Amino acid sequence: MTRPGRPNRTRRIRAWAELLRVSALFSVPGDALAGAAARGLRPGPGTAYAVGASLCLYQAGMALNDWADREEDAVDRPHRPLPSGRITPAAALGAAGLLTAAGLALAARAGRPALTVATALAGTVWAYDLRLKHTPAGPAAMAAARALDLVLGATATGPAPVRTAGTAPVARRGAAARTGLRVAAPAGALALHTYAVTAVSRHETRGGATLAPLGALAATSALGAATAIGALRKPGGTAALARLLPTALYLGTTTGPLLHAALNPSPALTQRAVGGGIRALIPLQAALAARAGAAGTGIAVLGLAPLARALARKVSAT
Repeated sequence: MTRPGRPNRTRRIRAWAELLRVSALFSVPGDALAGAAARGLRPGPGTAYAVGASLCLYQAGMALNDWADREEDAVDRPHRPLPSGRITPAAALGAAGLLTAAGLALAARAGRPALTVATALAGTVWAYDLRLKHTPAGPAAMAAARALDLVLGATATGPAPVRTAGTAPVARRGAAARTGLRVAAPAGALALHTYAVTAVSRHETRGGATLAPLGALAATSALGAATAIGALRKPGGTAALARLLPTALYLGTTTGPLLHAALNPSPALTQRAVGGGIRALIPLQAALAARAGAAGTGIAVLGLAPLARALARKVSAT
Protein backbone atom coordinates (compact mmCIF):
# COMPACT_ATOMS: atom_id res chain seq x y z
CA MET A 1 0.00 0.00 0.00
CA THR A 2 1.31 3.47 -0.95
CA ARG A 3 2.06 5.73 1.99
CA PRO A 4 0.24 9.09 1.94
CA GLY A 5 3.44 11.13 2.00
CA ARG A 6 5.27 9.17 -0.65
CA PRO A 7 3.94 11.01 -3.77
CA ASN A 8 4.90 14.37 -2.25
CA ARG A 9 8.35 13.09 -1.33
CA THR A 10 8.83 11.71 -4.84
CA ARG A 11 7.84 15.05 -6.36
CA ARG A 12 10.31 16.88 -4.11
CA ILE A 13 13.13 14.53 -5.11
CA ARG A 14 12.22 15.01 -8.76
CA ALA A 15 12.20 18.79 -8.34
CA TRP A 16 15.66 18.83 -6.75
CA ALA A 17 16.97 16.47 -9.43
CA GLU A 18 15.78 18.92 -12.07
CA LEU A 19 17.19 21.92 -10.22
CA LEU A 20 20.63 20.33 -9.82
CA ARG A 21 20.64 18.79 -13.34
CA VAL A 22 21.72 15.43 -11.97
CA SER A 23 22.12 13.94 -15.46
CA ALA A 24 24.88 16.49 -16.13
CA LEU A 25 26.82 15.47 -13.01
CA PHE A 26 28.41 12.59 -14.91
CA SER A 27 30.32 15.19 -16.93
CA VAL A 28 32.16 16.36 -13.80
CA PRO A 29 34.41 13.54 -12.43
CA GLY A 30 36.37 13.29 -15.67
CA ASP A 31 37.79 16.77 -15.16
CA ALA A 32 39.73 15.79 -12.06
CA LEU A 33 40.74 12.43 -13.53
CA ALA A 34 42.01 14.06 -16.72
CA GLY A 35 43.90 16.54 -14.56
CA ALA A 36 45.59 13.74 -12.65
CA ALA A 37 46.50 12.03 -15.94
CA ALA A 38 47.96 15.29 -17.26
CA ARG A 39 50.41 15.29 -14.35
CA GLY A 40 51.33 11.69 -15.08
CA LEU A 41 50.00 10.51 -11.71
CA ARG A 42 47.57 7.81 -10.66
CA PRO A 43 44.32 8.99 -9.06
CA GLY A 44 44.54 8.96 -5.28
CA PRO A 45 42.75 10.29 -2.20
CA GLY A 46 43.41 13.87 -3.29
CA THR A 47 41.75 13.16 -6.63
CA ALA A 48 38.70 11.79 -4.81
CA TYR A 49 38.47 14.99 -2.76
CA ALA A 50 38.77 17.01 -5.95
CA VAL A 51 35.95 15.03 -7.58
CA GLY A 52 33.75 15.57 -4.52
CA ALA A 53 34.55 19.28 -4.48
CA SER A 54 33.81 19.58 -8.19
CA LEU A 55 30.46 17.85 -7.85
CA CYS A 56 29.44 20.14 -4.98
CA LEU A 57 30.52 23.31 -6.78
CA TYR A 58 28.80 22.20 -10.00
CA GLN A 59 25.54 21.60 -8.18
CA ALA A 60 25.93 24.91 -6.36
CA GLY A 61 26.21 26.58 -9.74
CA MET A 62 23.05 24.87 -10.97
CA ALA A 63 21.02 25.95 -7.94
CA LEU A 64 22.38 29.49 -8.07
CA ASN A 65 21.71 29.67 -11.81
CA ASP A 66 18.00 28.96 -11.34
CA TRP A 67 17.80 31.38 -8.40
CA ALA A 68 19.34 34.16 -10.49
CA ASP A 69 17.17 33.37 -13.54
CA ARG A 70 13.90 32.79 -11.69
CA GLU A 71 12.12 35.80 -13.23
CA GLU A 72 13.33 34.97 -16.74
CA ASP A 73 12.39 31.31 -16.30
CA ALA A 74 8.90 32.33 -15.21
CA VAL A 75 8.42 33.51 -18.82
CA ASP A 76 10.57 31.12 -20.85
CA ARG A 77 10.56 28.00 -18.66
CA PRO A 78 7.58 28.06 -16.32
CA HIS A 79 7.95 24.30 -15.76
CA ARG A 80 11.31 24.73 -13.97
CA PRO A 81 11.30 23.99 -10.21
CA LEU A 82 11.38 27.62 -9.01
CA PRO A 83 8.76 29.27 -11.24
CA SER A 84 6.49 26.25 -10.86
CA GLY A 85 6.66 26.65 -7.07
CA ARG A 86 8.06 23.19 -6.37
CA ILE A 87 11.17 24.70 -4.78
CA THR A 88 11.33 28.11 -3.12
CA PRO A 89 13.95 30.68 -4.15
CA ALA A 90 15.25 30.76 -0.56
CA ALA A 91 15.80 27.00 -0.59
CA ALA A 92 17.68 27.18 -3.91
CA LEU A 93 19.91 30.00 -2.69
CA GLY A 94 20.54 28.21 0.60
CA ALA A 95 21.47 25.03 -1.25
CA ALA A 96 23.92 26.98 -3.41
CA GLY A 97 25.62 28.37 -0.32
CA LEU A 98 25.79 25.04 1.50
CA LEU A 99 27.09 23.20 -1.56
CA THR A 100 29.75 25.84 -2.12
CA ALA A 101 30.92 25.52 1.48
CA ALA A 102 30.97 21.72 1.18
CA GLY A 103 32.98 21.92 -2.02
CA LEU A 104 35.59 24.19 -0.47
CA ALA A 105 35.80 21.97 2.62
CA LEU A 106 36.46 18.91 0.46
CA ALA A 107 39.10 20.76 -1.54
CA ALA A 108 40.80 21.82 1.69
CA ARG A 109 41.26 18.13 2.56
CA ALA A 110 43.42 17.83 -0.54
CA GLY A 111 45.74 20.63 0.58
CA ARG A 112 46.12 24.37 0.44
CA PRO A 113 46.95 24.57 -3.30
CA ALA A 114 43.78 22.63 -4.11
CA LEU A 115 41.75 24.94 -1.86
CA THR A 116 43.19 27.96 -3.68
CA VAL A 117 42.11 26.58 -7.05
CA ALA A 118 38.69 25.58 -5.69
CA THR A 119 38.20 29.09 -4.30
CA ALA A 120 38.94 30.56 -7.73
CA LEU A 121 36.54 28.05 -9.27
CA ALA A 122 33.77 28.91 -6.80
CA GLY A 123 34.30 32.62 -7.41
CA THR A 124 34.03 32.07 -11.16
CA VAL A 125 30.82 30.08 -10.76
CA TRP A 126 29.16 32.72 -8.59
CA ALA A 127 30.36 35.56 -10.83
CA TYR A 128 28.95 33.81 -13.89
CA ASP A 129 25.53 33.14 -12.37
CA LEU A 130 25.08 36.50 -10.68
CA ARG A 131 26.73 38.88 -13.14
CA LEU A 132 28.41 37.52 -16.25
CA LYS A 133 25.91 35.05 -17.69
CA HIS A 134 24.05 37.54 -19.85
CA THR A 135 27.14 39.52 -20.88
CA PRO A 136 29.65 38.86 -23.69
CA ALA A 137 32.00 37.49 -21.01
CA GLY A 138 29.58 34.67 -20.12
CA PRO A 139 31.02 31.91 -22.36
CA ALA A 140 34.57 32.82 -21.33
CA ALA A 141 33.62 32.56 -17.65
CA MET A 142 32.11 29.12 -18.16
CA ALA A 143 35.19 28.04 -20.11
CA ALA A 144 37.43 29.26 -17.29
CA ALA A 145 35.37 27.32 -14.73
CA ARG A 146 35.73 24.05 -16.63
CA ALA A 147 39.47 24.60 -17.11
CA LEU A 148 39.88 25.36 -13.40
CA ASP A 149 38.04 22.14 -12.59
CA LEU A 150 40.70 20.16 -14.44
CA VAL A 151 43.45 22.17 -12.76
CA LEU A 152 41.83 21.36 -9.41
CA GLY A 153 42.20 17.64 -10.11
CA ALA A 154 45.80 18.09 -11.22
CA THR A 155 46.64 20.16 -8.13
CA ALA A 156 44.93 17.83 -5.69
CA THR A 157 46.53 14.66 -7.03
CA GLY A 158 49.84 13.64 -5.48
CA PRO A 159 52.32 15.61 -3.39
CA ALA A 160 53.70 18.93 -4.50
CA PRO A 161 57.23 18.86 -5.93
CA VAL A 162 59.79 18.78 -3.12
CA ARG A 163 62.27 21.63 -3.08
CA THR A 164 65.62 20.60 -1.73
CA ALA A 165 68.75 22.62 -1.17
CA GLY A 166 70.56 20.65 -3.86
CA THR A 167 68.02 21.38 -6.57
CA ALA A 168 68.96 24.27 -8.82
CA PRO A 169 66.35 27.03 -9.16
CA VAL A 170 66.53 26.78 -12.97
CA ALA A 171 65.83 23.04 -12.83
CA ARG A 172 62.90 23.60 -10.47
CA ARG A 173 61.45 26.25 -12.75
CA GLY A 174 61.93 24.02 -15.77
CA ALA A 175 60.11 21.11 -14.12
CA ALA A 176 57.27 23.37 -13.02
CA ALA A 177 56.97 24.82 -16.51
CA ARG A 178 56.80 21.36 -18.09
CA THR A 179 54.10 20.32 -15.62
CA GLY A 180 52.19 23.51 -16.31
CA LEU A 181 52.28 22.90 -20.06
CA ARG A 182 51.06 19.32 -19.63
CA VAL A 183 48.10 20.56 -17.63
CA ALA A 184 47.43 23.65 -19.76
CA ALA A 185 46.82 21.69 -22.96
CA PRO A 186 43.90 19.54 -21.72
CA ALA A 187 42.54 22.45 -19.68
CA GLY A 188 42.53 24.53 -22.84
CA ALA A 189 40.74 21.77 -24.75
CA LEU A 190 37.95 21.63 -22.16
CA ALA A 191 37.76 25.43 -22.15
CA LEU A 192 37.38 25.58 -25.94
CA HIS A 193 34.61 22.99 -25.93
CA THR A 194 32.80 24.67 -23.03
CA TYR A 195 33.02 28.09 -24.66
CA ALA A 196 31.48 26.75 -27.87
CA VAL A 197 28.62 24.93 -26.13
CA THR A 198 27.90 27.89 -23.84
CA ALA A 199 27.65 30.20 -26.84
CA VAL A 200 24.98 27.90 -28.28
CA SER A 201 23.14 27.63 -24.96
CA ARG A 202 22.46 31.37 -24.92
CA HIS A 203 19.84 30.73 -27.63
CA GLU A 204 18.30 27.50 -26.37
CA THR A 205 15.04 28.96 -25.05
CA ARG A 206 14.14 30.95 -28.17
CA GLY A 207 16.29 29.47 -30.94
CA GLY A 208 16.85 31.43 -34.14
CA ALA A 209 20.67 31.40 -34.05
CA THR A 210 22.61 29.77 -36.88
CA LEU A 211 26.09 31.21 -36.42
CA ALA A 212 26.53 29.94 -32.85
CA PRO A 213 25.98 26.23 -33.67
CA LEU A 214 28.06 26.60 -36.84
CA GLY A 215 30.91 28.11 -34.83
CA ALA A 216 30.59 25.39 -32.20
CA LEU A 217 30.59 22.75 -34.94
CA ALA A 218 33.82 24.15 -36.38
CA ALA A 219 35.45 24.40 -32.94
CA THR A 220 34.52 20.90 -31.76
CA SER A 221 35.47 19.35 -35.11
CA ALA A 222 38.88 21.02 -34.97
CA LEU A 223 39.31 19.94 -31.36
CA GLY A 224 38.41 16.35 -32.19
CA ALA A 225 40.78 16.31 -35.17
CA ALA A 226 43.64 17.71 -33.07
CA THR A 227 43.02 15.11 -30.36
CA ALA A 228 42.95 12.30 -32.92
CA ILE A 229 46.17 13.47 -34.56
CA GLY A 230 47.87 13.63 -31.18
CA ALA A 231 46.73 10.08 -30.43
CA LEU A 232 47.97 8.75 -33.78
CA ARG A 233 51.45 10.14 -33.19
CA LYS A 234 51.95 7.78 -30.24
CA PRO A 235 52.66 4.02 -30.39
CA GLY A 236 49.81 1.81 -31.63
CA GLY A 237 48.24 -1.34 -30.27
CA THR A 238 45.48 -1.48 -27.67
CA ALA A 239 46.54 1.88 -26.24
CA ALA A 240 45.94 3.53 -29.62
CA LEU A 241 42.39 2.18 -29.66
CA ALA A 242 41.82 3.51 -26.14
CA ARG A 243 42.93 6.94 -27.37
CA LEU A 244 40.98 6.98 -30.64
CA LEU A 245 37.67 5.47 -29.50
CA PRO A 246 36.72 8.31 -27.11
CA THR A 247 37.72 10.86 -29.75
CA ALA A 248 35.39 9.21 -32.26
CA LEU A 249 32.59 9.14 -29.68
CA TYR A 250 33.22 12.80 -28.90
CA LEU A 251 32.83 13.79 -32.53
CA GLY A 252 29.78 11.58 -32.92
CA THR A 253 28.11 13.14 -29.89
CA THR A 254 28.69 16.76 -30.90
CA THR A 255 28.66 17.11 -34.67
CA GLY A 256 25.21 15.72 -35.53
CA PRO A 257 23.14 17.77 -33.04
CA LEU A 258 25.12 20.94 -33.78
CA LEU A 259 24.61 20.52 -37.52
CA HIS A 260 20.89 19.97 -37.04
CA ALA A 261 20.69 23.08 -34.83
CA ALA A 262 22.52 25.13 -37.47
CA LEU A 263 20.21 23.96 -40.27
CA ASN A 264 17.05 24.37 -38.18
CA PRO A 265 17.73 26.65 -35.18
CA SER A 266 14.55 25.81 -33.31
CA PRO A 267 14.55 25.83 -29.49
CA ALA A 268 14.12 22.04 -29.37
CA LEU A 269 17.08 21.30 -31.66
CA THR A 270 19.21 23.97 -29.99
CA GLN A 271 18.52 22.43 -26.57
CA ARG A 272 19.36 19.00 -27.98
CA ALA A 273 22.68 20.36 -29.27
CA VAL A 274 23.48 21.85 -25.85
CA GLY A 275 22.59 18.59 -24.10
CA GLY A 276 24.80 16.68 -26.54
CA GLY A 277 27.60 19.14 -25.91
CA ILE A 278 27.39 18.58 -22.16
CA ARG A 279 27.43 14.78 -22.56
CA ALA A 280 30.30 15.07 -25.06
CA LEU A 281 32.53 16.31 -22.25
CA ILE A 282 32.77 12.71 -21.03
CA PRO A 283 34.41 11.21 -24.15
CA LEU A 284 36.56 14.33 -24.45
CA GLN A 285 37.82 13.88 -20.89
CA ALA A 286 38.43 10.20 -21.64
CA ALA A 287 40.38 11.08 -24.78
CA LEU A 288 42.52 13.62 -22.91
CA ALA A 289 43.30 11.13 -20.14
CA ALA A 290 44.18 8.39 -22.62
CA ARG A 291 46.31 10.76 -24.65
CA ALA A 292 48.26 11.58 -21.47
CA GLY A 293 49.05 7.88 -21.09
CA ALA A 294 46.29 6.88 -18.67
CA ALA A 295 44.33 4.52 -20.92
CA GLY A 296 42.69 2.81 -17.93
CA THR A 297 41.47 6.14 -16.58
CA GLY A 298 40.13 7.03 -20.01
CA ILE A 299 38.14 3.81 -20.23
CA ALA A 300 36.77 4.34 -16.71
CA VAL A 301 35.65 7.88 -17.56
CA LEU A 302 34.07 6.67 -20.80
CA GLY A 303 31.96 4.25 -18.76
CA LEU A 304 30.07 7.25 -17.38
CA ALA A 305 28.66 8.13 -20.81
CA PRO A 306 25.88 5.49 -20.94
CA LEU A 307 24.77 6.48 -17.44
CA ALA A 308 24.58 10.14 -18.43
CA ARG A 309 22.60 9.33 -21.56
CA ALA A 310 20.14 7.10 -19.69
CA LEU A 311 19.51 9.65 -16.94
CA ALA A 312 19.20 12.49 -19.48
CA ARG A 313 16.06 10.78 -20.79
CA LYS A 314 14.45 11.38 -17.39
CA VAL A 315 16.04 14.65 -16.26
CA SER A 316 17.23 17.26 -18.75
CA ALA A 317 20.85 18.36 -18.51
CA THR A 318 19.96 21.91 -19.56
